[in-house]
Amino acid sequence: MGGGLGVVQEKLIGDSQVLWFVCQRKQVGEKGAGCSLNFIFLFSSVSTRYRGLKSLREANTSEDTDCPNCQDEVEVENLSIPGMASNLLKNPSGEDQLEFWELTENGGSQWRVEEMPGDCGYAFCDEAVTKYFATSFELCMKKQVVDLLAEGFSPDDLDAQPPVTVEDWYSGRSDCGCIYQLSVTLLDENQEVLQEFKPNDVTLEPDCGDCSWRQVTHTFEDYGPGLRFISFEHGGQDSKFWDGWFGVRVTGSSVTVQV
Repeated sequence: MGGGLGVVQEKLIGDSQVLWFVCQRKQVGEKGAGCSLNFIFLFSSVSTRYRGLKSLREANTSEDTDCPNCQDEVEVENLSIPGMASNLLKNPSGEDQLEFWELTENGGSQWRVEEMPGDCGYAFCDEAVTKYFATSFELCMKKQVVDLLAEGFSPDDLDAQPPVTVEDWYSGRSDCGCIYQLSVTLLDENQEVLQEFKPNDVTLEPDCGDCSWRQVTHTFEDYGPGLRFISFEHGGQDSKFWDGWFGVRVTGSSVTVQV
């Protein structure tokens, strides 16, 4: 599909998760004459990773019958749509190995990235997520600190205290217990804590419970003005101190700010 993109004219984000996106594109008609057409792009299937949209459908809205009516489906990556929350974490599922993550604890056999579902592992709910981060027999923690001004948010938008939603997925193995930890903090310009989400550590034991993939989610609200940074840190270890990567597995992490 050729041509440049325009701007969002209207958005309908609800159960249907559809955006209307209008642009113009030059196209040569069936008779060889060039013409300028309006196209409507119908966005759907919003990625669970929020790094853009998985697909769009193109529809020619011109009444010029010299030009074909296109109904193309194309892949879209990292498309920024105003008003639509995008994942502020980079490399949330290990697509780029450990890039963008600060390894604050790297014990045992250290962090590594593995392919889904992994040894003694469990299927994940989203086929688009093909990798995860694996921990070891000593504590493994990794962190990203998001600079919201650098990401394009204005001080006024942030001081209005928009909802901040964090999500994470974790699982164990069917042959070894593990421990999962998560800590997310909202920080001001001096990186002082405005609000924190730090649930109790979770222990998964295959002998007495389900160790398949679980989601944790939390939305920050009413945290006061001054938000400028978000710190996201997670990880864990195994509970039997086995050499290798028998600890908790994490993937699909996200931090979104809805302005």
